[in-house]
Amino acid sequence: MKTLLVAKQYIKNFIAKYEVYLKPLMKLILALASLMMINGKIGYMQRLDNLSIVLIVALMCSFMPMNFIVFVSAAFVVLHMYALSLECAAITLVVFLILFLLYLRFSPKDTLVVVLTPMTFALGIPYVMPLAMGLLGTPVSAVSVGCGVIVTYLINYIADSATTLSGMEAEEMSAKIRFVIDGFIDNKAMMLTIVAFAITIVLVYLIRRMSVDYAWTIAIGAGALADMMILLIGDFMFDTNVSILGLILGSIIAVLIAKLVEFFAFHVDYSRTEKVQFEDDEYYYYVKAVPKVTVATPSRTVKKINSSRKRPSGAQNRSKQL
Repeated sequence: MKTLLVAKQYIKNFIAKYEVYLKPLMKLILALASLMMINGKIGYMQRLDNLSIVLIVALMCSFMPMNFIVFVSAAFVVLHMYALSLECAAITLVVFLILFLLYLRFSPKDTLVVVLTPMTFALGIPYVMPLAMGLLGTPVSAVSVGCGVIVTYLINYIADSATTLSGMEAEEMSAKIRFVIDGFIDNKAMMLTIVAFAITIVLVYLIRRMSVDYAWTIAIGAGALADMMILLIGDFMFDTNVSILGLILGSIIAVLIAKLVEFFAFHVDYSRTEKVQFEDDEYYYYVKAVPKVTVATPSRTVKKINSSRKRPSGAQNRSKQL
């Protein structure tokens, strides 16, 4: 454990020392991954489905605020939808405008969540987002996670229906719009996922703020179980075709990642807990103090060893006389 704590301290010191360079690099990697996943899923516009364009745009994102990545990713999605169908682009644009209003109104600081949620779906580990945001965020973070879920299901639905939409005649504009809207609104799996993630975020947040020992660990376990139970019950009631094996494996991976988040964000020693009581003129105070686990990084000292010895002064005089 001490080795892990030392490694954690080295990582924190490294990030603090090179933060000026690491922030643009992180934004570059995030933007590059997001745009490449979008092109891989809905690469209908050939001009955008180009590595050179993606690299140039990602470089621009690395020097811009984090919210710029969200707007660029949304622009890529709308342009790809326009290449598929004008109606799809219009519906996607309206949905994005509504989500931007919700996101900017309630959780404008959760930019990373809006980008990472569709990426976790693509990687098959979406269940990590409600656990992580319950630990690091607030109940309002359910809005940003929900926005990411809606974007994911919208893109997947249109991508899966691309053949049907392409086969419709150009004159059937109202039929295309009705087809996309009906299929998107009636998506019970999306609604179930939004509800399950929102309840998980609130549950994890409430438990991890309790003063009981190992509150974060209990919150992770309770949140993972609650998420699984809600999704399984919803699958039984609404037939959403949830993959049980994928849900179990994804939840296990999510718990492991959440424990890693706990290790870096909230690592305390409950064996050294102290309870203090004091009072003033109006109140009695009962305080529970839990010390953080910190380890100083070992400092390296370099000693210079001079191999040449100084000869005595008498010996130096005799050598001069010779």
